[in-house]
Amino acid sequence: MITVSLAEQIKQYIAERRFRHNERLPPERELSREFGVTRGELRKALAELESDGLIWRHVGRGTFIGARSVLNLADMAYLGELASPAQVIAARLAVEPELARLAAVHGTRSDFEEIDACRVRCRTASDWRSYEAWDNKLHHAVAKATHNKLLIHLFDMLNVVRRSTVWGQPRTTSLPSRDHKSFPEHDAICAAIEARDANGAAQCMRVHLDSVRDRVLPAISGRQRV
Repeated sequence: MITVSLAEQIKQYIAERRFRHNERLPPERELSREFGVTRGELRKALAELESDGLIWRHVGRGTFIGARSVLNLADMAYLGELASPAQVIAARLAVEPELARLAAVHGTRSDFEEIDACRVRCRTASDWRSYEAWDNKLHHAVAKATHNKLLIHLFDMLNVVRRSTVWGQPRTTSLPSRDHKSFPEHDAICAAIEARDANGAAQCMRVHLDSVRDRVLPAISGRQRV
């Protein structure tokens, strides 16, 4: 018998009731009764859905459908339509190395375990879609490990723009090859953060994003394939 995770049950619940974007879910006590779980179990599942961008939570206000509106989500998505892939990567290079540096300084053991778990899932992804989802979670976990709410929101805003930008790079395989360049780059980032090597973590993130730029931009222009 296959057991459906609580997070998946909540996703089905949301889909079946056709909640609209930014519509508030019932209070936690009602959801706990609905699924027959404790508040702690419910919050853990909601945290997973929030990490995936399916919901967002505001202390004292409740849980809402969709990604958190940093500034105005519609405006951010529109900006993504205007931004080029080169501009998005340049923005990531300006922000994410510093996030890695701060993650090495302020991250907890739990943060490091989450980052490493995402790294492992990237390596074991069964297809490109799964790889890209776990790659996104890895970078989000690095941002979260800074424990700086403003920087986390800045990363989320940049991520909305990135996801709204048209990339369109071709793929020649159904899944990343075992020697995909991002794998050792992720390894180096995670190792430096866990070792609390702030400068090393920033440098490793910079090397990784430089590598992404050098692979992705020519692919988009048709000069090579990823």
